[in-house]
Amino acid sequence: MPFICIKNFSILTTENTKKNDDEYIKMFWVGLMDGDGSIQVNHWQYKSLQFRLVIKLSNIITNYNMLIKIAKTIGGTVIITGKSKDVIWYVNNRDTIKTIIKIFDCYPLLTSKKICQLEFLKKCLLENSVENYLINRNSKYINQSSIINSNPLSSFVNLPYYFNGWVSGFIEAEGCFSIRKNTYHSFSIGQNDDFYLINSIKNFFDIANTVRNPYGHFYCLQVYKKEKLKFIINHFNNYPLLGEKSKSLQKWIKELNN
Repeated sequence: MPFICIKNFSILTTENTKKNDDEYIKMFWVGLMDGDGSIQVNHWQYKSLQFRLVIKLSNIITNYNMLIKIAKTIGGTVIITGKSKDVIWYVNNRDTIKTIIKIFDCYPLLTSKKICQLEFLKKCLLENSVENYLINRNSKYINQSSIINSNPLSSFVNLPYYFNGWVSGFIEAEGCFSIRKNTYHSFSIGQNDDFYLINSIKNFFDIANTVRNPYGHFYCLQVYKKEKLKFIINHFNNYPLLGEKSKSLQKWIKELNN
């Protein structure tokens, strides 16, 4: 069954309803892919191409349940690694991958690295040539700088309509709810290379803090002000986290309220 874009997606009445809404899960999954996913192309003994979509997380029951929910919604398989350290969602069937990546037509990826990975996968699917793959595999990120400079979010007058769900998935992957003994609890999020993305999250939550560049190409945002932290919490009331980060959020909220 083909995926259908629903661009008039609206806030549903309860958190539990949203957790079981297929469109919300797709938006959330795109954010999770942007943060923790991988879009892979490899070769098998130089004879044929292999394609794979992967999300690897710590093997915690809440992460397992989240990946099972994703698999039931969009497809894929969930396994636990041999040493039980990680839980992995993956798809390696070519036809299934062709179907699943249509979700990105509805809800585009927003990180420069994943955009490059997706474009390379599409190119390899189209050409289906091991020779071309070997020639081009080391240049899959050749357009990353131009993507960063052009800012994928600049094509939207406002943030994209799916950003609420996307940012919850991205925070599930990259967000951090910090609890400190001095009670200066905080929320932080960071990303390599993509200043434009962290800055958009800052604007989305109406945060005054400056996006910092503490080292290299890493950009991060950290928030302590309780008024803004409550605003962030309210977002998750409408667009819930689905994995282990939801447990972290609940512990963090409890400390904030003490």
